[in-house]
Amino acid sequence: MKRVAEQGKSRRVNKISEFITKYPKWLSLLAGALSATGFAPLNLWPITLLSLSLWMAIVVSRESWKAAAFSGWLFGLGHFVVGLNWIAKAFTFQAVMPEWLGYIAVVLLSLYLAVYPALAALGAWVVGKEKPLAFVTAMAGFWIITEWLRSWMFSGFIWNPLGSSLPDLIWGESRFVGTYGLGGISLLLAASLVIFKTAWENQNYRRSGMMFLAIPVIGVALLVRAEITMFSKLAASEVESGTKIIVAQPNIGQQDKWKAGYEAENLQKLADLTLRKDTDSRLIFWPEAAIPDYLEAGYPQRYYYGRPPEFVRQQLTSLMKPGDVLVLGALKLEFDEANERAIGARNSIFAMDSNKELMGRYDKSHLVPYGEYLPMRPALEAIGLSRLAPGDFDFWPGPGPRSLDLGKFGKTGLQVCYEIIFSGHVVDSDNRPDFIFNPSNDAWFGAWGPPQHLAQARLRAIEEGLPVIRSTPTGISAVIDANGVVQESVPMGVAGRIDTMLPAPKQPTLFARYGNILALGFAFLLLISTIAIRLRTR
Repeated sequence: MKRVAEQGKSRRVNKISEFITKYPKWLSLLAGALSATGFAPLNLWPITLLSLSLWMAIVVSRESWKAAAFSGWLFGLGHFVVGLNWIAKAFTFQAVMPEWLGYIAVVLLSLYLAVYPALAALGAWVVGKEKPLAFVTAMAGFWIITEWLRSWMFSGFIWNPLGSSLPDLIWGESRFVGTYGLGGISLLLAASLVIFKTAWENQNYRRSGMMFLAIPVIGVALLVRAEITMFSKLAASEVESGTKIIVAQPNIGQQDKWKAGYEAENLQKLADLTLRKDTDSRLIFWPEAAIPDYLEAGYPQRYYYGRPPEFVRQQLTSLMKPGDVLVLGALKLEFDEANERAIGARNSIFAMDSNKELMGRYDKSHLVPYGEYLPMRPALEAIGLSRLAPGDFDFWPGPGPRSLDLGKFGKTGLQVCYEIIFSGHVVDSDNRPDFIFNPSNDAWFGAWGPPQHLAQARLRAIEEGLPVIRSTPTGISAVIDANGVVQESVPMGVAGRIDTMLPAPKQPTLFARYGNILALGFAFLLLISTIAIRLRTR
């Protein structure tokens, strides 16, 4: 009977292997597409883990490095086309280019981004071929490295790092290994049961299999102990800073944001969400590019369109109580040397007190290619392409993360829109803020973009140990504590206001101190483990 059972099991394994061998390309593409369902808003993380397991089985079965790399590229293509489908929505608000071009843009971007999973698959196949345990640790290590590369190469686009598809119960470990490290953990989780089963049935791999399971168990135990020691003094989800805040979400759609004649109506929507009866001073947060007016003096008068900055500031402070501070998005213009002609703009955040005085400004640093500036402008304009954001000239980048002093309300770090996705690059470590303000305009992000954006903002809160405040025109606006927990939010597509207390910061986390050195160090340890496993199972 035992022999019959073993023969039946062998037949099933052989059938699965034959199926994978027969359709590796289509299965790689399908696994990639299914793996993206773990991201918000679907959050089907078990499907992501199963898809990763299938993909790794395909890669390790390939007969050549070219086939392994191609399987990785196909996986990445499916993964990014599904996960980034919301980008096509942005083209529906662009008058110059046709809407259908948005879907082509998603595919073209995915063709490039798929190179990074291809590199991870190639590295794992070369190092771990015919050594299952070594292959998995190598894949996890190379995935971390390639995600880190994706975050900065060619200006970087690290939307939907793999770790954000994990259940948020595991996100806390990003304090120690960063978000890119969570991507490696995703692959270890996806393979652990399969590898353990293989190791247990094979005498040659049994000890290595036990070691493979022991390493994450011991590691998690040490991390939990470290977290209890480091963070038991201050639980941010239970402690408030004493600062009262208002977060406004006016529900101004992209189709109305820049339409002529809508300025007064849009401002009235923000005013209705800002006015209050009590006299307590508060921090008031408005979204990215909340107003079309310029707040700085000194421009040629024709650029103010009859609304000089003194008038605009008076209009804004009429909505404020004494002691209030308003933090809002507006544009800043850059002029030629003669100060006569505007030649550029900055996507800026201003802080203004109730006396109409500007307290400081932050200029967005990480600009969106094709959204806020057009690379190779002369050549692309000649074939009819333009920026997705309206305007006659490009935005200019700011100097990078900065902390803005808000007086009695403390210091805020500022990250405009998608800047918040860049792990390890959101805070000025030499001037650590008390919280991060992330104003955004997610109105053209479709149905999938805003919840994915929120998930990545939550990861930044956990990594840095800082609350994150998000104000957007159409949602999702939120107050996130330093544990990454959403304390209050306004859903997509409705006008609303959050009236609450600002959560308190934590002490700097390990990630806040050392950044992505921790993620790369984790990758290095995984690759060292790969070598050790190869030597042990030789």
